[in-house]
Parts: sequence; C-alpha cells; structure tokens
Amino acid sequence: MTDPKTDKQTIDELKARYEDLNKRKIQAEANLENARNQLEELKAQARSEFGTDDIAALKKMLADMEAENEQKRAAYQKNLDRIETDLASVAEKYRHLEDTDTEADNNG
Repeated sequence: MTDPKTDKQTIDELKARYEDLNKRKIQAEANLENARNQLEELKAQARSEFGTDDIAALKKMLADMEAENEQKRAAYQKNLDRIETDLASVAEKYRHLEDTDTEADNNG
C-alpha cells in the first residue's frame, strides 16, 4: 500500500496500477471497435433500405414521410367525417319516411 508519510508507491503497487489502467485501456479499445462495427452495420442497413447513410438526407426523408403520413391521415379523417355525415343524413331521411308512413297508417 501507499506509505502515508512519503506518499510513495511500491513497485508492486505501481505494477498493479499499470495493469488496471492497461485493462481499462483494452476494454475501451474493444468498446470503440464494437461501436465502429455497429456504426458500419447501421450505415450499410440505411444505404440498403433508404439509398443513403447521410444523416441530413435521412432526416429529410423522415420529415417527408411524416408530412405524407399527415396528409393521408387528414384525408382519412375527412373521408370518415363525410361518411358519418352521409349516414346521419340517410338515417334522418329514413326516420322522416317512417314518420310519414306512421301518420298515413294512423289516418287511414
């Protein structure tokens, strides 16, 4: 251990410290290599699926897809609103016809 009076480390302590630092360096290098490999795999996947691995181009594609999806969603909502209105109109006409038939049966 470290001598508290002189703050000097023994050779064994220095070796242990070096080995610990060296082990951490090797782990960091391995993590870096894994991250680089993963990045290359993801870039290849992006090129395969989207034709590019450029971040700006991918962001633009995403924005375009989101805008297209919003247009489709709005059109879908508009169509459902129209169908709902048409169905309500048909139901009202049907109800009016039933009321007319019921009055005719009661008067006749």
